[in-house]
Amino acid sequence: MIQIDELKLNIKQLQQKLNGIGESLDLPKLREELGSLTEQQHKADFWENIKNAQQVSQRAKSIENKITSYEKLCKRLADVNDLVELCESDEALLEETAAELGQIDIDVNEMHVATLLSGKFDSNNAICTLHAGAGGTEAQDWVQMLYRMYTRYCERRGYKLTELDYLDGEEAGIKSVTFKVEGENAYGYLKAEKGVHRLVRISPFDANKRRHTSFASLEVMPELQTDSEIVIDDKDLKIDTYRSSGAGGQHVNKTESAIRITHLPTGIVVSCQNERSQIQNREQAMNMLRSKLAELKEREQMEEAAAIKGEIKKIEWGSQIRSYVFCPYTLVKDHRTNFENSNVLDVMDGNIQPFIEDYLTKAI
Repeated sequence: MIQIDELKLNIKQLQQKLNGIGESLDLPKLREELGSLTEQQHKADFWENIKNAQQVSQRAKSIENKITSYEKLCKRLADVNDLVELCESDEALLEETAAELGQIDIDVNEMHVATLLSGKFDSNNAICTLHAGAGGTEAQDWVQMLYRMYTRYCERRGYKLTELDYLDGEEAGIKSVTFKVEGENAYGYLKAEKGVHRLVRISPFDANKRRHTSFASLEVMPELQTDSEIVIDDKDLKIDTYRSSGAGGQHVNKTESAIRITHLPTGIVVSCQNERSQIQNREQAMNMLRSKLAELKEREQMEEAAAIKGEIKKIEWGSQIRSYVFCPYTLVKDHRTNFENSNVLDVMDGNIQPFIEDYLTKAI
């Protein structure tokens, strides 16, 4: 039976968390900013500067979504609180109320995470690049798997994903792929994915079915349309054109529309071949270059701050931020002597994962 007191305690805790979220959002300031942006939108010459108009509209929509989401959560929680007071003797209604409270808890936690994304570029779109590392064909297949994973993630969150550059693997998979993710707080959510991703599995490309380890790296940078602090001199750029690769089409493999830009002082290289014309590809590549330079500048500032703190340790073989292990049973066989009852290893194909779960966590 559902306990009324427990529900009331959960409501009280959620209300406290919501109050904290409201303070973090600074709703009066947000409403004032929204009013100012709305006045700009109502001006007769608002759409004369299209780029500025798009930025203002995007910011206004973001603020409006934050305020609306917060107010809806407050109303839902108040409604649940009223229901708990009214339906103490109705078990079925109490179960529905508890289910709604559980969903509110999920939504409140998600909004709480969103309020923590207050970094300089967290609200920007993200430009991501996946590179195959050690592992050859295995690593290229791993890049394709990761690309599919992030594509599905963007679909679930309602983000728009645009492919900017794509290089096929020699036998299978992808050597490298660059894509842009557009949506609210896209960079804030994806920046934690930056780093090396490690895969352990039985290789589908190995006739002997051996266990292989593959690595792929993910770069994540914020998209910057304009940044007065980032100045790019034309003489510092080396621009190469080449024919786009792909399945074919009106321009693919027929004209040198693809662009590769090398920033000589830093050695940063960006390329784009997704657009139909060389001019569009150049503009997109310059946006990517500005973003990489901004990210480099921010990283240098963070490293300088870390040096002042005396933070000098760096993780190496564990440079991977995450490991995906798809063949733990092979790993257990390598550590057979650690089990008191080795007979259990004769039934590795059975459902004994709960039994060895703790051991696998330590062994991996």
